[in-house]
Amino acid sequence: MTDSRPVRTWLTDMDGVLVREEDPIPGAKEFIAALREQEIPFLVLTNNSIFTPRDLRVRLLRSSGIDVPEDSIWTSALATAQFLDEQRPGGSAYVVGESGLTAAVHDIGYVMTDQEPDYVVLGETRTYSFEAITRAIRLINDGARFIATNPDPSGPSVQGMLPATGSVAALISTATGRQPYFIGKPNPLMMRSALNRIEAHSETTVMIGDRMDTDIISGLEAGLRTILVATGATERHQVRDFPYRPTMVVDSIADVVPMVGQMLLPEGSGEVI
Repeated sequence: MTDSRPVRTWLTDMDGVLVREEDPIPGAKEFIAALREQEIPFLVLTNNSIFTPRDLRVRLLRSSGIDVPEDSIWTSALATAQFLDEQRPGGSAYVVGESGLTAAVHDIGYVMTDQEPDYVVLGETRTYSFEAITRAIRLINDGARFIATNPDPSGPSVQGMLPATGSVAALISTATGRQPYFIGKPNPLMMRSALNRIEAHSETTVMIGDRMDTDIISGLEAGLRTILVATGATERHQVRDFPYRPTMVVDSIADVVPMVGQMLLPEGSGEVI
């Protein structure tokens, strides 16, 4: 990488970059430790809206030994709540989701109701109910605005693939003819909200991700330099299939650890596609 601009802040995806299921990816603990030791601002981003930042911090620490402060975790639920607060302060919403989303919506002062809400807000949950989906469809048909935390069609579990927010959103859209506004990646709004949270500038921030179609494109569209790690969804040979490129491709987050100390992205640290 030939860009010599300093890297003052870092954004990184979680699944596929720091952890795989519940297991830490080699170099992840060292990467977070290096950022914290040098007091470099950073955020761990995730489209997962099930858990609160506090939940995710405990899960990362207990299962993977990765110590990420609660205020350094930015979820699609938090980004969605911030968007709602900016668009319609003090509004109301019918929320389909779990504690990560309901807590975020509650904390901005929203009323959660199934009676003429301003919004229907769809997030990820492991217990989608036909009753809740039917209620969401009827409310949208009656005029509620449709928001979804992220467009991911599926997610992993120890038992195998699970339908995620995008799949349920498609069901609701088919029934209503209304498309949701997705807040999470690949919407660059998620990146912009993260940058604002840590008072960072896009020109001196790098986004690390494992998916070309979410992490890399959202970082690119937000004006960030991007690093793709080959430990997740997108494999090295697949990068050439996309009409856009990451700034750098590396084997894993372990290859990024030396860059933190240098505060620059040195040429030759990874394979530029």
